[in-house]
Amino acid sequence: MECQVITGARIAEKFLDELTRQIKDVDAQVKLVSFLANNDPSAEQYAEVTKKSCARSGIVFELRKIGREELEDAVIAANDDDTIHGILVYYPVFGGGHDQYIQNCVNPFKDVEGLCHLYRFNMYRNIRHIQGRKDLKSIIPCTPLAVIKVLEHCNVYDNDVPYGNQLRGKTITIINRSEVVGRPLAALLANDGAKVYSVDINDILLFYRGPDLELNKYKVQDTDKKLEEVLPISDIVITGVPSSNYRVPLDLLKDGVIAVNFACAKNFDDEIKTKASIFVPTIGKVTTTMLQRNLLRLYKYRTYGRYSNGTM
Repeated sequence: MECQVITGARIAEKFLDELTRQIKDVDAQVKLVSFLANNDPSAEQYAEVTKKSCARSGIVFELRKIGREELEDAVIAANDDDTIHGILVYYPVFGGGHDQYIQNCVNPFKDVEGLCHLYRFNMYRNIRHIQGRKDLKSIIPCTPLAVIKVLEHCNVYDNDVPYGNQLRGKTITIINRSEVVGRPLAALLANDGAKVYSVDINDILLFYRGPDLELNKYKVQDTDKKLEEVLPISDIVITGVPSSNYRVPLDLLKDGVIAVNFACAKNFDDEIKTKASIFVPTIGKVTTTMLQRNLLRLYKYRTYGRYSNGTM
């Protein structure tokens, strides 16, 4: 079996082409401001990638490095600045509840990351539009959205069936349960019909949709399963362990698995190509493209008068 290696850059390219065309069509400066308040080298690297991607599509990108004690006021000021159309904060800053508070300080209609309460509530409740408005799609967090676009590119979704059933019959393991990526991704995939094993350092949870689709959202169930039990039955394995020391045990993977790595570290050894049918080693460029896609969507909502000052 020959493994198809697909890069994030290849997947992102079609979205970037469309973004570039749409940015030209609006004929205005669409501006994204990002705040770096944690002195994290990985965040700085991500900022540089985002800057280059924005330059490619025609979006104005500005990085503001500030002390974390200044972050809250800086975000509030950016909310009130009509020349700024999107706000991005590199987390973690304080950690825990304090970071969640900062996420909720961002005006929802400038929240390109989709991390404020409005969008998180909608995502977990499987509410796909804002306040029932079919012309206002809810914003999905960038990295989980990027993973979904990767899986769509890999033809994992069955587009001939209704929403909620498109991943029915697929078993997926996600090795990461962060509040920014792993848990939202598990919810999104389960809402699309997959059986999802969410792996954390302490336990494994099962996210799934029951047979009664009228319930309209996933359920979560405790399990006593171990990694060596869920990996061999997984059609797709998605990893996001931020450690260069972690490797997925290849001998546990089923032949023909689809393997996706969204961590900054390398979670699969090169031998994954002997097991996988498709391997996606990085998705960073897809993530930055989804960030811009969210930004453009929010810009259009404001420009075309679909909402004003964050109210409907």
